[in-house]
Amino acid sequence: VATDFRLWVIRACDVIEGQIVVLQQALLASAENDLNVPMPGYTHLQHAQPVTWGHWVIAHFWPLMRDSARFTRACASAGVMPLGSAALAGSAFAVDRRALADELGFESVSENSLDAVSDRDFATDFLYAAAMLGVHLSQLSEKLILFSSSEFGFVVLDDSYATGSSLMPQKKNPDMLELTRGKAGRLIGNLTGLLATLKGLPSAYDKDLQEDKEPVFDAFDTLVLALPVMAGVIRTLKLCPD
Repeated sequence: VATDFRLWVIRACDVIEGQIVVLQQALLASAENDLNVPMPGYTHLQHAQPVTWGHWVIAHFWPLMRDSARFTRACASAGVMPLGSAALAGSAFAVDRRALADELGFESVSENSLDAVSDRDFATDFLYAAAMLGVHLSQLSEKLILFSSSEFGFVVLDDSYATGSSLMPQKKNPDMLELTRGKAGRLIGNLTGLLATLKGLPSAYDKDLQEDKEPVFDAFDTLVLALPVMAGVIRTLKLCPD
């Protein structure tokens, strides 16, 4: 199970990194299309200095670079094969662990069987990367929610990424952005929950570790839904230069 879980995390990192690239491409295209459109830059949510749309959009490209690097590191953390550790003290069979690692695509083999059975650092590394990505998506969502409001009026969301109101037909609610912002709390909670599970484990394997997969699977499912939505929002976003 520990081996399979690591293989799953390696593949999950690859999928998420691919979706990050798609979002980055959408940001680059938006910056190129409206590179020199002027807009106010803010500190303390107050007008500070003039910037351009291109400058503002690319400010959200670079955090995604760091997010991608974190998933690369999580992938490397998962790339240590525990197979052959058995329950805690290794196997009496003459297993060629290096050959198994090469066949399965692991970068290395674990050095200590007790540690190999209990190690879930790779899972927390994945969840930390997911939480930080969620925070960055939430920050971008918050700004676009503000910028699409009547008070700002900088951008208009495409109808496919907004909802109306049966009671107030003049409203265009940024529900996709609000849901993305809300998911950040869930991703942070997944990381916090697993860390709390791990903090008091006394031996190589305890049944508590059954709780390691649900937050990781949930984080993956959340991101593979949120990332394409954010890319779609950016691709269809309309600026209001006036």
